[in-house]
Amino acid sequence: MKNFVKEGQKLPLYGVGPYIVYGMAGVTIIGIILFNYVFKTGRLNAPWTICFRILGGVFVLLGLVIWFIGALRSGMGENITDNKLKTDGIYAWVRNPMYCGWWFLITGISLMWVNVWVLITIPINWLIMTISLKNTEEKWLTDLYGDEYEAYKKRVNRCIPCFPRRNG
Repeated sequence: MKNFVKEGQKLPLYGVGPYIVYGMAGVTIIGIILFNYVFKTGRLNAPWTICFRILGGVFVLLGLVIWFIGALRSGMGENITDNKLKTDGIYAWVRNPMYCGWWFLITGISLMWVNVWVLITIPINWLIMTISLKNTEEKWLTDLYGDEYEAYKKRVNRCIPCFPRRNG
């Protein structure tokens, strides 16, 4: 993805994304270090080890695929420079596929540590992502696109991919 800026472009190409991802990764790293190496508590044994690692692997793979499609195959960069709301492709399934992909990836990594206490980082990361998006990008998009964005929000989930809802 090119980092291009066009005259009249109203949204930043990267927005708050790196800060959200760094925040989620930081919470996860702190959780892993605290519970596995400092407190040395919460570690699960078989059969949980296999279950957590398989589920973690699925989440990591799902996160990479969603992020890849959203970041590199969606054409979002062009929509940002042309000030157009992107609502097709993967954006018809999830409003924030790049954040969604990172959340799934980081959740998968959390699961791979097979520690029950590290699981608390998953909802904390969800809150970081949700609160950050509601207070930044969603406000920017509402200001820029108004009713078009409000209707889009009603049809498509913020960060969990699903079949789009129909209006009305």
